[in-house]
Amino acid sequence: MPTQYEIGVIGAGNAAEGIVHGILRNTILFADRMIASDPSEARRELFADRFHVAVTADNREIVANSDILIFAVKPQQYVEMCRTIADLIREDHLIVSIMAGVSTRSIEAMFPGRSTRVVRAMPNLPIHVGAGMAGVCKGQFAQAVDLLRAQRIFDAGGRSIVIEDESQMDAVTAVSGSGPAYFYYFVEAIVAAAQRAGLSRQQADILAKQSCFGAARMMLESGEPPDVLRAKVTSPGGTTQAAVESMTKDGVFEHICDAVLAAWKRGQELGR
Repeated sequence: MPTQYEIGVIGAGNAAEGIVHGILRNTILFADRMIASDPSEARRELFADRFHVAVTADNREIVANSDILIFAVKPQQYVEMCRTIADLIREDHLIVSIMAGVSTRSIEAMFPGRSTRVVRAMPNLPIHVGAGMAGVCKGQFAQAVDLLRAQRIFDAGGRSIVIEDESQMDAVTAVSGSGPAYFYYFVEAIVAAAQRAGLSRQQADILAKQSCFGAARMMLESGEPPDVLRAKVTSPGGTTQAAVESMTKDGVFEHICDAVLAAWKRGQELGR
């Protein structure tokens, strides 16, 4: 029997907002084929007003009436959420989880006696502007077509890649899930330095953001590795060399590696 909705989102937070925006912006689905739930009335109103999708406070309504279920609740909330909907989960459901650190096996175990199809994904914040990056991997019961259906969702908001080994999803989280925050932190530092050098906040902001945007675009479009592009900017004895030598002396490269690995380890801890 056909369901009322193709996609039902459980947890209407910021990540879910970006996903829904991408789906509707690229007309992957029309709004009348989506529904979202959240305990917050303010979040439900935002989804209804901005996206014109159906909303509810009842997760069971989502499960009973949707084909694809996007689990977008906080990891510490998912066990209780799963218990409240377990009797409604069908084997023809596809569960797409964006919960950090929660394995497909953990989700499958919440619905015993069924071959529950689960795809785990880790999108990032730029999905809000159609420039997101997501890694996706399938659980033991999901099929290749389920991966394709999940990728279609995330490609609508940017790009996605398939991760064959789920144990690598914590690394995906550390690199691309958390990655935008590292980038923003770096831009903050550039803006602060520019102001110390005498530029106004507005001037510093424009210069830093456009320079970083251009550098990222060039890296993507040229296909050249970052070290090669860096060398093209770095003239012997010039200003860029002075900056790079300063960062090398202070161990910035290793500090960045340590930070990414700290995120990776935290992801592993969340999954235990």
